[in-house]
Amino acid sequence: MSTENLPQSPEQSPQRPPRKPRVAVVFGGRSSEHGISVVTAGAVLAAIDRTKYDVLPIGITRDGRWALTADEPERMAITDRRTPDVEELAESTEGGVLLPVDPANREVVYSEPGSVPKALGEVDVVFPVLHGPYGEDGTLQGLLELSGVPYVGAGVLASAVGQDKEYMKAVFDSYGLKVGPYAVIRPREWEQDRSAARRKIVDFAGEHGWPLFVKPARAGSSIGITKVDDLAGLDEAIEEARRHDPKILVEAALRGREIECGVLEFEDGPRASVPAEIPPPSEHSYYDFEAKYIDSTPGVVPAPLTDEETAEVRRLAVAAFDAASCEGLVRADFFLTEDDEFVINEINTMPGFTPISMFPQMWQATGVSYPELVDRLVRAALRRPTGLR
Repeated sequence: MSTENLPQSPEQSPQRPPRKPRVAVVFGGRSSEHGISVVTAGAVLAAIDRTKYDVLPIGITRDGRWALTADEPERMAITDRRTPDVEELAESTEGGVLLPVDPANREVVYSEPGSVPKALGEVDVVFPVLHGPYGEDGTLQGLLELSGVPYVGAGVLASAVGQDKEYMKAVFDSYGLKVGPYAVIRPREWEQDRSAARRKIVDFAGEHGWPLFVKPARAGSSIGITKVDDLAGLDEAIEEARRHDPKILVEAALRGREIECGVLEFEDGPRASVPAEIPPPSEHSYYDFEAKYIDSTPGVVPAPLTDEETAEVRRLAVAAFDAASCEGLVRADFFLTEDDEFVINEINTMPGFTPISMFPQMWQATGVSYPELVDRLVRAALRRPTGLR
C-alpha cells in the first residue's frame, strides 16, 4: 500500500513545531464484542479534538492482527442491523502495526511483507475501546504497562476484576456492597461431570426460584446471556453461554428497577454522574444485545429517583469504582429492589461509548458533553504514569 499519507515521525520533519500529543485509538479485537468496539471507536474518532491531538486509528482483527485502518468514523456505524468489522476498514489485508516493547521508545511501526517497515511516530497515549476478553480484561493493559505507554481507563487488576463477573462479585461483597445470589460453573466442573453441574444449577433454582440468567462469566454487551424460565431451557442456555466462555455464571432474577450510574476520574478523584433507569424493553424479555444496540431501547436520564436514592446510588457507584481499584471511567449497574435496596449487578470498565450509550448520556445530563468526556479521559491518562501507582 502507499505510505505517503501515513502520519510522519517528528524526526522526518526537523522544522516542524512541537507536535500535538498522539493518541492511538485501538479497537475491534478477538472477542464476540468486536463489532460494538468498532462502533465505539467511530464515535471516539469523530469526537476527539483534532486541534489538540493527532490521532492514529489501529484496529485489531478478529484473528488478532493489528491493522492500520482508515480514519473514517462514518464507516464505523451499525448498518442494516449489522455491526462493522475491522477487516472492512483495514488499509491492507497483510500489513501489521507493531507497538513498542521498550519503555524508552514509544515509536509505532507499520510493516508489510516485502516492504521496508515504516515508522509512524511516537504514541503518547493509547485509547483502548476494546470490549470483552483480549482487550478489556487486563491483557492489553499489561502489554501497555510493559511498553511504558500511558492508556485510558482501568489498569491490569481492575480490568481483570471488571471482566470476570465471579471475582467482581467477590470483591464487591468483601467491601460490603450488596450483590445478588449467583452460582459459578467452572470449565472443569462441566467437562468432568455435566450431570453434577446441572444439579448444582437446579439446586440453585430450587433455593432462589426461576427464572435464572445464564451468562458467560467473562463477556459483556449482554452477549451469550439467556433468561431461563424453567428446566426445559437450561441445557440450551448453558451451551449458548459456553460458546463465549467456558466458565459460566448463573444469577437469580432480581425483582426491581435497573439503575445505572457513570463514574469519571477528575483531577480531585472519581465523581458520579446523575443516574439513569433502563425501563423494561417492550419488544424484548430483558435488556439484551439487540435491545441495547440494534433497537436502541432508550434509557431515562436522569432516573426518576428521590434525592436520597440518587445520592445513595452515586455513593455506591464511587464505592464500587474504588473497591475494584478502577481508573478513568466505570459504568456501575444496580437493581433497586422492591425492598428499596440497591444491589450492584456489575461494573463495566470500558462501557458502551457511542453517543447513544448510557455512559455518555448520563454525563451529558451531568454537564459533561461527549467531546469533553473524551478529552477528560485522554488528559487523565496523560497525567497518570505507567507502572506501580
